Amino acid sequence: MASVKKDDRLTGSQSFMCVGFAGFFSKTVTSPLEVVKIKSQVGTFHCKRGFWQSFLLIYQNEGLRGFWKGNLASCLRLFPYTAVHLTTYKKIVHLHMDEVGFISQWRAILAGGLAGVAAALVTYPLEVAETRLVVQNCRQPTYIGVAHTLSKMYRGEGLLALYRGFSLTLLGAFPFSVGCYVVHMNLDKLWQEPPFRFTPLQNFINGCLAAGVAQTLSYPFETVKRKMQAQSARLPHFGGVDVHFTGMIDCFIQVVRNKGVLSLWNGLTANTIKIVPYFGLLFTCFEMCKQVCLYRNGYIVSPLSYKLAPGVDQSLGPYELQEVKRYLKNRNFGSGGSSFGNRW
Repeated sequence: MASVKKDDRLTGSQSFMCVGFAGFFSKTVTSPLEVVKIKSQVGTFHCKRGFWQSFLLIYQNEGLRGFWKGNLASCLRLFPYTAVHLTTYKKIVHLHMDEVGFISQWRAILAGGLAGVAAALVTYPLEVAETRLVVQNCRQPTYIGVAHTLSKMYRGEGLLALYRGFSLTLLGAFPFSVGCYVVHMNLDKLWQEPPFRFTPLQNFINGCLAAGVAQTLSYPFETVKRKMQAQSARLPHFGGVDVHFTGMIDCFIQVVRNKGVLSLWNGLTANTIKIVPYFGLLFTCFEMCKQVCLYRNGYIVSPLSYKLAPGVDQSLGPYELQEVKRYLKNRNFGSGGSSFGNRW
């Protein structure tokens, strides 16, 4: 998967905030594509006429705000998801490192998959809330906001409703990891050069390719998961789902029997189109936030320039750099005080 590159010149909290803001901004900008994708997966009437007509029908029935339904739930999910994912990933990687700190590509991708499952477990209710908010008509809402959605589902359908379809996250993690692995193992053949020579643009393209292949392979599991999240006897038209089912396996059977195998990839066009702008904005916003932090930490001369601050050791961590600056300042002050005293 495409991910932002860790920079040791940032503190942990700065890295976390940069990733959070970048994710918040990129999700908000690409929310219309996400709404069309989720409605296509669930099978609401908006998406019966194809990709472009979906936008027109959503606008006619719900207005512009219909394209940002569920976006708050999606953005709120970012921060705990990122925190759990990073913490779990580091622990798993450390467990599989050899004596010299090396870990194979396959184990690293597997660690990423397991970390993703752990993060999804913690934040899954917010994903369910996002789906419910997206599929409802915002002009005749059943739910009003994220907190109301979670509260009403818990009181009306029980705790398990907030984790309906979670097993598909586990099942989808395997083809997702395989897709990432296949792409990463063939990158040197694609570019005809070793990975350590890749430019930032090449790494961006690699991330988009990995995301596209991995998401396509795991997409049927996500489609069924969205249908399970949306369906409820307490909602109008059973949540707008285009097939009725009693469980995960029955959902697969009913979809294939009534809609055809290819319907398991409904919404893939919106999902694929979303990849480039989403990761492009993610990387751009992260770099902009990182520039501001590097300037505040004293590594560069301006937040609008990549020019390094003269005389600053870029290998030092932010806390180490501050200690060095404090030491030099105190030493200069002391030497200045001594010469002042000698002058008198």
